[in-house]
Parts: sequence; structure tokens; C-alpha cells
Amino acid sequence: MKILPDILLESYRNQPGIDFKAALQRLDETFVRSDSFNFYTSIAVITSSKIEGEPMEIDSYLKHKIQHIEYLPELTQKPNDLFRAYIYAKENRLSEAHFCEARGILTAHLLPGHWRGIYRRNAMVVMEHKSGRIQFEAAPAHLLAAEMAKLWEDIGELLRRDLSLEETFYYASFIHLLFVCIHPFNDGNGRAGRLLEKWFLSDKLGPVAWYVQSEQYYYQHVDAYYRNLNRLGMFYEQLDFMKAEPFLRMLPEALNN
Repeated sequence: MKILPDILLESYRNQPGIDFKAALQRLDETFVRSDSFNFYTSIAVITSSKIEGEPMEIDSYLKHKIQHIEYLPELTQKPNDLFRAYIYAKENRLSEAHFCEARGILTAHLLPGHWRGIYRRNAMVVMEHKSGRIQFEAAPAHLLAAEMAKLWEDIGELLRRDLSLEETFYYASFIHLLFVCIHPFNDGNGRAGRLLEKWFLSDKLGPVAWYVQSEQYYYQHVDAYYRNLNRLGMFYEQLDFMKAEPFLRMLPEALNN
């Protein structure tokens, strides 16, 4: 592996209270209706969007998607772009090329066309949107191409491997974490990182992964979400991934919730 560490994997395997197989079985038995994907993806999309400061309320977005109630375009455009990106991900296997396509979809109303899917050329600080506090400084622009190449090489290797459930969730969380720490694009990185996490899960576990309400859990625990990101340090080149365990635990907690 080039960039995704396994330093916490043994500790992760031994964490108490999480029965991955039983929790996934419960999900599989619960979400059997044909319209379940649209409903729970609507929740995932609006909660992921609200982490980034989008103003639309959760119940209003559900009315918009399920009951087809119209709202002002400035409220619905960016969440709807993200919804279309989730649909695209559900219909396509995870790859760098497909992820770039999804990135273009989800940033349709975030970035001008010439910046969609293009690595930023400037320094980037990551801020918590509710408070405006700086959380950490993302990877320097001159490192982006190399760091992302290593990340995609590791993702490809993991997709080819047979992984246990524990390994699958561990690496899904670490992919999310590392992508957000790199923060390769000018905008939409948080939404894209949470989609990438779930997309990896779906490629390894099948359709049941789309019903893991990770985005809603992160939104409900947004202070812990940012605090756990911030534990690693302020500067990308000095991040201490030995401190990543609280962040990695959030995905299985979402599954178990």
C-alpha cells in the first residue's frame, strides 16, 4: 500500500460492541422496498450537504424528492447535483475515471466548468462551517497529483483484494479520511469524500451499503466529526494517523446506530 496505512487495523478489528455481519443483515432485511434507495439517499444527500452549510431543511428536501414539491432553485440545485452523483455511483463501479465523472456532477452548481475535477492550485485550509473555525491545512498544491495517484493505486489494490468486513469498513473510513485531508479540489471535497467512502463500501458489500446512514450520523455528530479530523494535526505533512481511531470508529457506529 502506498498511502493508506494499516497501523490501526488490529486495534480496529478488536473494538467491542460492533457485529458487522449482524448489522448488515438487519439492513438487508429492513430495506426491501423498491423506493428505499431514493428515500435513504435523499437523507444521505441532504445531511451531507448540511454538513457543508447548505440551508435547506431535511424534511423539506424529503418533500421535494419524495412528494415532488418545488422549492427555490438556490435551495435544491446543489443537493440535487449530489443526488445525481449518488445515482451515478450506484450504477457504476468505483474507478478513478468514474469518480471524476461523479465529481463533475456534484459540483455542477459549486464550481465553474473549467474547475470541475481539476486539482486546485492554491493553498487550502479546511473550516468547520458552523463555527468558521480552521480545522487543518490540507495538502500543499504541489503534492496533490502524487498523493491522489497513490490513493487511487491503493483503492484499486483494495478493490481487487478479498477483504473481511472489518477490513472493508476500516479502509472505507481511511479512504474518506485521507481524501478529506488531501482536499484536492477547490470545493465539494467533504461531499465527495463521504460519497467515496460509501461507493467503496458498495463495491465490496453490494447494494446494502447504500443504506448505511453514515452521512446522517456524521451530521448528527458534526462536532465530533470535525474534532476527530482535527486530532491528526494542523498540517498535512505532519498528520499523525495513530490518532485516527476516533474518526475510524464513526462509520461502524453509524452502522450500529
